Amino acid sequence: MGALPVFRWRLAPDGYATRRQLRAQGLRPGGQDVAAQLERPRRRRGPLVAYLYRVDRAKPVRPMTPARRAALAKANAARRLCPACRRDAGYVIPAALGTCVPCAYPGPNGSDGSIREQC
Repeated sequence: MGALPVFRWRLAPDGYATRRQLRAQGLRPGGQDVAAQLERPRRRRGPLVAYLYRVDRAKPVRPMTPARRAALAKANAARRLCPACRRDAGYVIPAALGTCVPCAYPGPNGSDGSIREQC
């Protein structure tokens, strides 16, 4: 395969789309190689690059099956479970902390917010 065609930002011809644009149309790349790329120049660093795929070769997005939906729900629930206190945090646990915020930054009232007896 030769060099990819490079287009300036917002100047790609019709018939090309990024992954996000394909997804918004209910499509996926479907195994095709990158057809072109966009470059957005920046002042002090290298350009931002976005890869483009041909819309005419894109395939429809696979439908969500009940088993996939259940697996996704289970994976998202696991991301909300604090490994330290084993409670549902109500939000996705930040990877930088590794635990829920009360466990990562315990205050004078304890990690659960209740008042502890002072010894």
